[in-house]
Amino acid sequence: MLVGDGMRNTVITGSRSVGGGSTTFRSATFAVNGAGFIARGITFRNTAGPQNHQAVALRSDSDRSVFYQCSIEGYQDTLYVHSQRQFYRECYIYGTVDFIFGNAAAVLQNCMIYARRPMKSQKITITAQGRTTRTRTRASRSTTLGSWLPRT
Repeated sequence: MLVGDGMRNTVITGSRSVGGGSTTFRSATFAVNGAGFIARGITFRNTAGPQNHQAVALRSDSDRSVFYQCSIEGYQDTLYVHSQRQFYRECYIYGTVDFIFGNAAAVLQNCMIYARRPMKSQKITITAQGRTTRTRTRASRSTTLGSWLPRT
C-alpha cells in the first residue's frame, strides 16, 4: 500500500519517453506489478511533454490493483492499464493521445478525464483498446462522458 498526503502534496514525477530513447513500456514514471497493490492520495506525473511522444505516467500490471483519489498526468500514453484487473476511483487522468490504453480489465469509477491540448499534428484520442484478437468480448457496458474542453 502506498498512501500519500493528497494529490497536490505527494507527487511522483519522471520524464522518460520514447522520444528520449525509452520504450513505451519502460517510459513509466511509476510501474506496479504483483497482486493487491493499493495507492491513495498520490499524483503520478510524466513531464516529458507532447513533443516526446509516448511517455507513461503510470503502468499497472498488478492484479486487483486499486487507485483511489490519485492524479495521473501526462500527454501521450498517460495511463497504461497493461494487464490483469484494476480499479480506479475518484481519480483525475490527463492526456492527449491514446492516454488510457492497454489490455487490462479496468474500471474507472467517478473519475475525471481531462483532454489536454495536443500538438498541431495530433488529434485527441482518449482510449485505445487493447484487445489482442477480433473475437475478444471485453467492453464497457455503460459510459457517461461530461462536457469536453481541451485543457492545457
